Amino acid sequence: MVDKRKEAIRLMEEQKYEEVAKVFIQMIDEEPNDPIGYINFANLLSQMRQYGEAERFYLKAIQLDEKTATAFYGLGNLYYEKSLFPEAEKSFKQAIHLGLLDSDVYFMLGMTYVKNEKLTLALPFLQRATELDEDVQKLFQYGLVLAQLHYLKEAEKVLLRVIDIQQHHPDALYNLGIIAVHHKQYREAIDYFDHALSSKPDHLLAKKAKASVEKGIASE
Repeated sequence: MVDKRKEAIRLMEEQKYEEVAKVFIQMIDEEPNDPIGYINFANLLSQMRQYGEAERFYLKAIQLDEKTATAFYGLGNLYYEKSLFPEAEKSFKQAIHLGLLDSDVYFMLGMTYVKNEKLTLALPFLQRATELDEDVQKLFQYGLVLAQLHYLKEAEKVLLRVIDIQQHHPDALYNLGIIAVHHKQYREAIDYFDHALSSKPDHLLAKKAKASVEKGIASE
């Protein structure tokens, strides 16, 4: 079984998905009562956007072992991709309840709340995700939610951390510019918008914000 898992990983790295599928099916045939085989195959199917089949295999894994946290996590990701956010929320919460406490599951639950426009509920999960893993995307989404909830000082701190890690992150630079506008720091805001545009010349929001601030300064 270990050899088959190594083979599957190698084939995944080579993007030979049909061969990976054959390996996973063999694993299921050899150990039909082991939920891991079903989860692995469901993850592959989900990656290939075969969501209906993937859901069936996740549910089979859960039927075999209702305490398999990774099956609920995979199911949550599937529902999230299908924009079934209430179902995704339930699945991610169950994965956490069963002991899956890594950064990704907290982040995905937080993002599910964001999609459901429940920003206050999203906040602690996004915070926990960034405590466990200072990934740029996780930090950015956390900073964005802080800003949307008007915690501007905290949002600025998080977004500055984003550009510490990834200097030319256009969306982080743009949002730092917006925060500077709120603080009436117009010159600093223009600098942020300029940096955003140098990183992404077609950043329309940064263009509009810069033009608006420059117009305001000119009229003073």
